Amino acid sequence: MLFPHLKKSLLASSLVCCLIPGFSQERSVDKLDAKYLNWQNHDPATDRELGASVNKAYRELLANKTPKKVVVVAVIDGGVDIDHEDLQGKIWVNEDEIPGNNIDDDNNGYIDDVHGWNFIGNKNGENVHYENYEFTRIFKTGSGPFYERAKKLQEEAIVKHTKEKESIARFETLYFEAKATIKTKTGIEVNSLKDLDRVMPEYGEPVMRAKRFLLPRYEQGFSEKGLEDYKRYNKSVLEKYLNPDLNARALVGDDPTDINDVAYGNPDVKGPRADHGTSVAGIIAAVRNNNLGIDGIATEVRIMCLRSTPEGDERDKDVALAIRYAVNNGADIINMSFGKPLSPQKKFVDDAVKLAEEKDVLLIHGAGNDGNNIDNVESYPSDRYLNGVEATTWINIGASSSADGEATAADFSNYGKKHVDLFAPGVHIISTDTSSHYSMNDGTSLSAPVVAGVAALVLSYYPDLTSKQLIQVLLESSYKINHKVLQPNKSGAKPKKVKFNTLSKSGGIVNAYEALQQAEGLK
Repeated sequence: MLFPHLKKSLLASSLVCCLIPGFSQERSVDKLDAKYLNWQNHDPATDRELGASVNKAYRELLANKTPKKVVVVAVIDGGVDIDHEDLQGKIWVNEDEIPGNNIDDDNNGYIDDVHGWNFIGNKNGENVHYENYEFTRIFKTGSGPFYERAKKLQEEAIVKHTKEKESIARFETLYFEAKATIKTKTGIEVNSLKDLDRVMPEYGEPVMRAKRFLLPRYEQGFSEKGLEDYKRYNKSVLEKYLNPDLNARALVGDDPTDINDVAYGNPDVKGPRADHGTSVAGIIAAVRNNNLGIDGIATEVRIMCLRSTPEGDERDKDVALAIRYAVNNGADIINMSFGKPLSPQKKFVDDAVKLAEEKDVLLIHGAGNDGNNIDNVESYPSDRYLNGVEATTWINIGASSSADGEATAADFSNYGKKHVDLFAPGVHIISTDTSSHYSMNDGTSLSAPVVAGVAALVLSYYPDLTSKQLIQVLLESSYKINHKVLQPNKSGAKPKKVKFNTLSKSGGIVNAYEALQQAEGLK
């Protein structure tokens, strides 16, 4: 599934962090909060934030240089809003395809694929929005090599989300009771911290007790919209993602277990919910210095839009075919900000990754938001083939914050000395959202495109670098953190302190300035 983006909302003591797939609990930032805007492009020394040193690179290294290549980055995701104001001129165009003539002009097997392809739709233009979790799909088969684990995951998820539904209901009652107490006793309608500032001790203990309940919620960014979004998410999980009776794939009309059954999909690369993919695309490619929205990382870049990930879990076949499409249609880099715990047709994906490896295409994957050590916990898609060999043009990315201290590693980020390659900004990231809006979120979904953007920037000036060389440059030039940090952990247990360099291969955070200098040295 699209990696959840985390926002702390303090719904209840037992429900501190809410995980919302896509941006269902995003903070709208149409006013573009200067505190967080573009911090991922800042420099650790100059700006005192652990950004990727993008602005410094443009200012000090690239001012008098001319890019040598337009880099194509394929975004395999839930859809991209190609009409966004800050992505104009940055969307890949298949020049060999004539739009809207219902003919496969370039004979690549896809009709009217002007900006990419939608692998979760049908020829009539209908699209899959919700899907089961992968373990739910396996569970409802009733057998097979993955059945017992799928059954366990299904049962655990039902218990978890049923309890969350109950917690939400309890919190909602307490929340509105607290607001009502203040309104009844004082006449003050509370919807923000500013409103709470007007609530004084002289109003009495019941009022102050209500204020004490509301205060930490508002301090952590709670909103009633967020509450409603989370209720909708919880409802979707219980009624759709975990529902064995859901048969979303019937709409597509293919056999999802047959990799050779490829005559499906449509050219609608936006789909019913494109906020996640639009954010990913913006981090990489939003137009710089145009007095709109945000500044993307790379200027000479085009986004190839490949829709394969619904709300729920993606299917291995769709991911594999999206990778193959990207490779066969000229992508230099592929960004993947999604994952799941089981992969029944992993061979489909492995074969596609091998093709990317053979064609020297760099694959960049968000490590995930479970606070797990993925050296020990399987997560898919994976850099490891079924035979245990690692893909050589694949890197996994963890999420870091702007602070150089104990909280440098995001508390939700997956990590691993063997299978996470480096970290990148992934906390309080503002990016493009649908309908020319903007939103702020956390997640390795955002860290991966930071690295994809830096990789595209480097490759646009040094196009002769192979993917393996580019990986070497990114890892060796990363900004090293030498002190201890809190180890990511979402179990609720007290986190322990560990050396930052134990959390990834490189022990560092991606740095465009240093990467460009190192690439220059490889000429």
